[in-house]
Amino acid sequence: MTKTLQCVSPIDGSVYAERSVLSKDEAQCVTDRARAAQAQWAARPLAERIELVMAGVAAVGAMNDEVVPELAHMMGRPIRYGGEFGGFDERASHMAKIAKDALADIEVGEDATFSRYIRRIPHGVVLVVAPWNYPYMTAINTVAPALIAGNSVVLKHATQTLLVGERMAKAFHSAGIPDDVFQNVFLDHDTTSALIAGRAFDFVNFTGSVGGGRAMEQAAAGTFTAVSTELGGKDPGYVMEDADLDAAVETLIDGAMFNSGQCCCGIERIYVHESLFDAFVAKAVDIVKGYKLGNPLDPETTHGPMAHKRFAQEVRDQIDEAVKDGAIPHIEPMKADDGGAYLTPQILTNVTHDMRVMRDESFGPVVGIMPVANDDQAVALMNDSTFGLTASLWTADVERAQRVGDQIETGTVFMNRADYLDPGLCWTGCKDTGRGGGLSVIGYHNLTRPKSYHLKKVTT
Repeated sequence: MTKTLQCVSPIDGSVYAERSVLSKDEAQCVTDRARAAQAQWAARPLAERIELVMAGVAAVGAMNDEVVPELAHMMGRPIRYGGEFGGFDERASHMAKIAKDALADIEVGEDATFSRYIRRIPHGVVLVVAPWNYPYMTAINTVAPALIAGNSVVLKHATQTLLVGERMAKAFHSAGIPDDVFQNVFLDHDTTSALIAGRAFDFVNFTGSVGGGRAMEQAAAGTFTAVSTELGGKDPGYVMEDADLDAAVETLIDGAMFNSGQCCCGIERIYVHESLFDAFVAKAVDIVKGYKLGNPLDPETTHGPMAHKRFAQEVRDQIDEAVKDGAIPHIEPMKADDGGAYLTPQILTNVTHDMRVMRDESFGPVVGIMPVANDDQAVALMNDSTFGLTASLWTADVERAQRVGDQIETGTVFMNRADYLDPGLCWTGCKDTGRGGGLSVIGYHNLTRPKSYHLKKVTT
């Protein structure tokens, strides 16, 4: 019996899309075709690869009117926010812009006797396992630079956003990228692991849960296949006494609640200097009380359902446990809260790090806010986490932000900003957030391998 993957829409619990998974033999044929096509693709001029990739990106943009409601059906983001093409295009465009320099030979020296240089060589076949929360933007982070660098790409997308990979493949193929160079696949976990263990791929990029990242590394164990991971997060914000309070509240609460809190670098805990704490909480509560929870297809909806009722249940459990242990909730249940995927966004105070809501990844619309007395206390609390993706610092003092940022165990330090991925910077993490680095020049270095040339000239 053929196994199928089902995307269950959070709007009403109906099956929105369904696809059959490939058998192991069918999947092996996919990777064999990808490997056979890669050398010819890599032999094309860099400028040609860039042009084709950017034409594929534009073709995705041309689908945006269909993509926006499709995303609402699949993962619940309100249509009023217009999809992901802005960030999708920004990231791909930046990687295209820097490709020539990032992939250029590193000249070591040349004289009458020797020519020496280091060349960046594509790995070969790259597997991209993409998540559902920002399904286009997270996928393009690796797809675009991997193709530009000369790799072939196999994309396995999350079941919750089952149709995204199909759309990307259709768009890129229509732009002229060969079918076997960029392939979308539907695979179950066992087949994925078997392919990795069988060295079907030369590089694996995985964005998802900590458990999923472990499974990828375990499958690759002993194969020496590089595995890059971006896993969980529990990103903190710290508001210092000299911060622009209004800007801090607006940005951090949006960072905590946008996309129903389902953001890789979303804000999940906030530490506020005690002199600003009460004012910060009051302003935060006013913002969240103004949200309209409802059907994401309604243009008036500002806050949609979570992508699946089981995700919402985890957040409810964390909130309920915290309240039982003394946390104070500030938002009354909203009318559309159905006990399922539609979840009231929540602000909690009187929280401690003994509570799961301040330790475990929530990945939903809840944030705990704590007062702190000074930088040392804030740093200790920010580092009291198994995760390390981003941290957001709010102050008028750049040197202070740098000094505090140097002490935080994280991948990215923001000052007076949050929940943003800058393609000019390396997107990376530490601790249980994973290892590796995407975008920027480092992204190209991770999607290629160095090959050294030491050429002795024949002299007479």
